[in-house]
Amino acid sequence: MNDLQHTLEQLCQALGDDAVITGADISQRHYSDWTGHAPACPAALLLPRTTAQVASALRICNVAGQAVVPQGGMTGLAGGAVPRASDIVLSLERLRGIEEIDPAAATISVWAGTTLEEIQQAALNAGFVFPLDLGARGSCQIGGNIATNAGGNAVIRYGMTRDLVLGLEVVLADGRVLDLRNKMIKNNCGYDLKQCFIGSEGTLGIVTRAVLRLAPQPGPTSTLLCALPNYASAVSLLRRIQRSVGTPQAYELMWQDFFRLGVSWLGNAAPPLSLDYPLYVLLESAGSQEQLEASLEEAFGAGEVLDAVLASSQSQARGLWKIREATGEFPTRMTPLNFDVSLPIGLIGDFVERCRARLDERWPGNHSVYFGHIGDSNLHLTVDCVSLPQPAPILDIENLVYSAVGELGGSVSAEHGIGLLKCEFLHHSVGPEALAVMRQLKDCFDPNGILNPGKILGRGPVYTGVAR
Repeated sequence: MNDLQHTLEQLCQALGDDAVITGADISQRHYSDWTGHAPACPAALLLPRTTAQVASALRICNVAGQAVVPQGGMTGLAGGAVPRASDIVLSLERLRGIEEIDPAAATISVWAGTTLEEIQQAALNAGFVFPLDLGARGSCQIGGNIATNAGGNAVIRYGMTRDLVLGLEVVLADGRVLDLRNKMIKNNCGYDLKQCFIGSEGTLGIVTRAVLRLAPQPGPTSTLLCALPNYASAVSLLRRIQRSVGTPQAYELMWQDFFRLGVSWLGNAAPPLSLDYPLYVLLESAGSQEQLEASLEEAFGAGEVLDAVLASSQSQARGLWKIREATGEFPTRMTPLNFDVSLPIGLIGDFVERCRARLDERWPGNHSVYFGHIGDSNLHLTVDCVSLPQPAPILDIENLVYSAVGELGGSVSAEHGIGLLKCEFLHHSVGPEALAVMRQLKDCFDPNGILNPGKILGRGPVYTGVAR
């Protein structure tokens, strides 16, 4: 009997035969995430139902030195949940459900396999909102959102996932269970250990339960699309609105190339504004509409806004949002190479011009689009690989973009994590001393290196550049 067979027998005894899946019985959705990067059928798929079963599984695998890859909804965009053929996958999909909503504390306690949409709906039913929101809300699981410190459109007002987590239950590589659940905003009892696991992509421990902050339901919202003359106007308009109306629910900037693309994909619908402006901002505000209109009038007077349309109905608001949500069609209409970066807000405009110029110089005729949630420093850039020489020079483009990010003191990952696909570029944003401490932290929590090996710190195979 080989070591893997022995390990699988132990896992069957601990979890039950129906919780240990092998071979052709493993669904292909466990082979890779939304990137489609390096799909592989893992050695086994574990489907535990309880924290105790997760603990038993990790304890067995740790003793055997067997690598374990945690998986949630598989909606990741950095390869953070992609297994190798020799890995065992541990899926959290059966650890699902709402445990409790505490109206007094304004918290919701959930299992890690619960989808984001389920949590949002439960919060609404209780008179609150859970403000984290992503396009993958119906598929992504809160455990994965926590593991990647997911962002989304509402970060400018409510913060990242990290800001919405009050407590966690986490299973360590050796099977120990850390009960870090907490309903209090103020809790200064030493090291805040939960922060070690938020954004760690399953490399330090596996999140099994979470206590999350809820927010009051906002009042009626106003949706406004503005045309702007330049990037500086986008920043000054944001600050003007924050001063007079309050921080918006969303503040989405679209450069002309993205706006034209999004409008063209609407079919025969007439564009809400001329396609000839340099920049467009789509904002959503729960503040006073009268104050918003007054701020808009001031912005026109100051030359910050050249044209605007204020949605007069929910249907019109949804139509405006469809332009920004054109990203959902990227995989079917393009061969996209996507970048998720952040930079100091004042430098985002400079970065776009620098990046565009360098791409045009190296690959004349390339098609790239720029957009992002700039109020929280996040910029997205997508290059259509069809517009490039073939085979597409993926690695060269990544080096160009991430080098420019590093030059301006930015981050190579704003909200999608590092996973496998950004390991070799992490040094552009994290210095050697900090990287060394990250490795020490990994060695402390997972001395045998069984948890999601190769992710973040790049101790696995190097990504060589395939269009995704």
